[in-house]
Amino acid sequence: MALASYHAKGLVEAGCDEAGRGCLAGPVVAAAVILPPRVRLPGLDDSKKLSEAAREELRPLIEERALAWAVAAVQPAEIDAINILNASFRAMHRAIEALSLKPQHLLIDGNRFVAYPGIGHTCQIKGDGRFRSIAAASVLAKTHRDELMRALHEAHPEFGWAINKGYPSPDHRAAIARFGPTPHHRRSFRLLKEQLELF
Repeated sequence: MALASYHAKGLVEAGCDEAGRGCLAGPVVAAAVILPPRVRLPGLDDSKKLSEAAREELRPLIEERALAWAVAAVQPAEIDAINILNASFRAMHRAIEALSLKPQHLLIDGNRFVAYPGIGHTCQIKGDGRFRSIAAASVLAKTHRDELMRALHEAHPEFGWAINKGYPSPDHRAAIARFGPTPHHRRSFRLLKEQLELF
């Protein structure tokens, strides 16, 4: 099924999505993207349905052809302080605020959102597989976050973040048990299946 170009016809609409909500380490990253009406982005889809290579090919095309785009992050300490759901909303707000063009409507992936001041929004469950602007935001959020995790991997290679990107893989949990958490881990998350009192 082809992705829809818009939800609110005639309005400047920004699609918003996040990446990294379920991770044990690293920031949650959100993107906001405003696309031209008839932009060509071959192969664009929900980032979870695309290979890493396909996402990386789409990223520069989206950044070049979008009317405006922005990416923002909320770091682990802030996630621990306000919880991951609120951190996801905050990251989206920061991305929206950073757009060079102010949208008239926001298209949010998911079923909940904290309203951004002065701009109406519509939540769309699985919107990244239904609307082009959300799909583009999902690709930017994912690729920018992956890039951040590859950089963090250089300082902490024992956790395998270049591969697992901070998600709770068996190898990642095993490394936490062996080496303990870093400042990049989310202390409010269950880092080990049998949460240790050592941290």
